[in-house]
Amino acid sequence: MDLPDDLFRQAKARAALEGASLKDVLRRYIESGLQQPTRPAGGAAKRSTLPVVRARGKGVVPNLTPELQARLEEEEDLAKLHRSFGR
Repeated sequence: MDLPDDLFRQAKARAALEGASLKDVLRRYIESGLQQPTRPAGGAAKRSTLPVVRARGKGVVPNLTPELQARLEEEEDLAKLHRSFGR
């Protein structure tokens, strides 16, 4: 599956917020989308929004804003950098 970079980063950040794997998050959203009733052909497309979900024991996860996504990506990058130096 090939996802646009911005969509991939959003899904990855959502998985991090939930404490779940990217694979599990994508599977859950695909299953959820497939359970929705189909729209008649030519119907106006309704913009979908990702639901607010509960992370294990962490309460409600806020909507993923661009700022939050950027912060999560920066934290992940720093953690990878520290691991590469054995810290």
